[in-house]
Amino acid sequence: MKLTIVSAGTTSPSSTRLLADRLTESLTKQLGDGDGEELEVHVVELRDVAVDIAKNMVTGFPSPALQAELDAVTGADGVIAVTPVYSASYSGLFKSFFDVIDGGALAGLPVLIAATGGTPRHSLALDHALRPLLSYLRATVMPTGVYAASQDWGGEDASELHTRIDRAAGELADAMAGTPRSRRASDGFSDFVPFEQQLANLGQLDV
Repeated sequence: MKLTIVSAGTTSPSSTRLLADRLTESLTKQLGDGDGEELEVHVVELRDVAVDIAKNMVTGFPSPALQAELDAVTGADGVIAVTPVYSASYSGLFKSFFDVIDGGALAGLPVLIAATGGTPRHSLALDHALRPLLSYLRATVMPTGVYAASQDWGGEDASELHTRIDRAAGELADAMAGTPRSRRASDGFSDFVPFEQQLANLGQLDV
């Protein structure tokens, strides 16, 4: 079973990567409590391919390094996507990466969305920015998103963050365990018949 982490943090270390790691740890533990299937984890650090993403936006062609990361996402059984929040939304780097993924490549893919920011006020970015983006790409977005403000990493708020992490990771674990790799075999449009063909078929009917 393959899990891919997409981290849009721009510094090292970063709270964005820290949140991604916490979610991965919880997911790994909960999958381990199940059927014991081995989990293969791949981390996509977007800052490492930022230039490649920009070039792809201009030329339409990914570099080998970027293509490898795109394949890691589209070929996964589940994805954890984490971004810092800038101006009440996902970062430009995060959006650009998903812009260069082929349309339909994420159809049916279970995705856990998460974000980090300086204040709790930016938590709305999960449902007003990340969820619509991934839903538009036809991914299956987990019901629980995880937002971590600076204050959530310590003190009384830390236990609440831990609870949200476990709940969201549990949802992704269940989705990954129940979603076969053939999830893309049928996306609901495989039997689509163009309108022109439907008219032609009607014309062939005996009247």
